[in-house]
Amino acid sequence: MKLITAIIQEDKLDEVREALIAAEVGRITVTRVDGHGQQETTEIYRGLVVIPNLIPKVEIKIAVNDEFVDLTVDTLLKGARHGDDGKPGDGKIFIAPLEECIRISTGQRGTEAI
Repeated sequence: MKLITAIIQEDKLDEVREALIAAEVGRITVTRVDGHGQQETTEIYRGLVVIPNLIPKVEIKIAVNDEFVDLTVDTLLKGARHGDDGKPGDGKIFIAPLEECIRISTGQRGTEAI
């Protein structure tokens, strides 16, 4: 089992969610987050150009069985990328081992709980 965490731009959330549902990956958790990577943006505030420290993003967490890792990552890559070549700030994907998953309602554990 793996926990896939993706940090993406806010405007790509609907496209990513629809792509995941089409790929039959329907169980996701979405959180609004702020962060800063290599992406640089500027805003105009009271006539002055300001570079914000933190940029609004969306964090998606998906717990999957091992056989769904590649499908999920490929779907995230296609859905979150701007254009064919992408652009700085499109986001990142992290894959971590998931030691245990327990469904609270039934007590099921492991791959069955996902």
